[in-house]
Amino acid sequence: MPPPVSRRGFSAALAGLAASTATVRAQPPAEAHVDSPLGSLYAPVQSLADSSPLELSFLRPEFGDLAAWQQVARRRLFDLLLYSPARVTADVQLVSRRQREGYREERLTFRTTPQFRVPAHLLIPDGPPMPRPGVVLLHDHGGFYLWGREKVVANDNQHPALTRFKQQYYAGRSIGEELVRQGYVVIAIDMFYWGERRLILPASSLALRERSAALSEQQVNQFNGWASQNEQLMARSLLTAGVTWPGIALWDDIRTLDYLASRPEVDANRLACLGLSVGGYRSFMLAALDPRIKAAVDVCWMTAFAGQIEKHVANTMGESFLIPGMYRYFDLPDLAAAIAPRALMTIMGSRDGLFPASGIKTSFQKIGQCYEKANASHKQLCRLFDAPHEFNLDMQGEVWEWLRKQV
Repeated sequence: MPPPVSRRGFSAALAGLAASTATVRAQPPAEAHVDSPLGSLYAPVQSLADSSPLELSFLRPEFGDLAAWQQVARRRLFDLLLYSPARVTADVQLVSRRQREGYREERLTFRTTPQFRVPAHLLIPDGPPMPRPGVVLLHDHGGFYLWGREKVVANDNQHPALTRFKQQYYAGRSIGEELVRQGYVVIAIDMFYWGERRLILPASSLALRERSAALSEQQVNQFNGWASQNEQLMARSLLTAGVTWPGIALWDDIRTLDYLASRPEVDANRLACLGLSVGGYRSFMLAALDPRIKAAVDVCWMTAFAGQIEKHVANTMGESFLIPGMYRYFDLPDLAAAIAPRALMTIMGSRDGLFPASGIKTSFQKIGQCYEKANASHKQLCRLFDAPHEFNLDMQGEVWEWLRKQV
């Protein structure tokens, strides 16, 4: 044990500590970075990113065997999710079934994990009862939480706020309806924290609970703003529980793929995924994690992570999908190698303010390099449109044409 300290010695130690502290405080503050909201702390944070070895990037010279690398990469990604839910039976519950023009719509719920039952729309095209290609359709973030899958499927008595949202980001279309009429079986679920899975408190009004048509535009905006502010609380709560938010989201997407592949109307060898914004990110990650996906489309969510730090984190890099520690091992576009040689289409807008142009350019280059090293350059397509953050009609037309060739 250490010897006892006398009162005089203790006082002397305190005096020394005070002097030391005074000396430290006397140092001039680090110069703030003019363009970054991180100010004086930007330089060390950027240095941490720049010093990452990206030690599991397939582009490193020590990796040559694609299949062997993919096994290692997927195992590391799953580990980083801090979540490995037990497999459960889907226990599907049909909520409603109706015939729409050209397709049948089923609203249902199914269990993905012991904790979660997800609501879904399943769209089945009319015509001969043959196995059809299937698409997992993944909705966006948008800072718009009151509705989830309704952003990408047709709705009766659609709220005006949701109509305007679709006009801004999807050219006014319900893209699930576009896909099912092209012959795909389409499934769309609510991501955790959106739609029927949104955060509701005991004090929440009946109109908010029921998403009533009587809600004013102001009330919708107020709820979305409140939910945005509470994202951090939800993420911190999940981390306290020992899991990550992207772990929950991505496992829900994998189990959704399980259910889609199990349907008799679906050809389990012809599966694709598609999404805008965070839906695009989820599409990319689902294809990277699950080799059953034959073709993936990522619309408006691709960048080189290090380039985001200077001034593109606040409104882009959300805790609802960022995988903690991933950049130690992979940049986001490095994970294209986990999809190769399967088909990948990546679309970005040159006027998308969420991503720096340099980050988009670097990510496109990396995706191309990954597919070239995998001897599959012809299976990837990166397209930059003169557009903001949206899935416009020109983009949609190219995606539909590309998907027809891949699945």
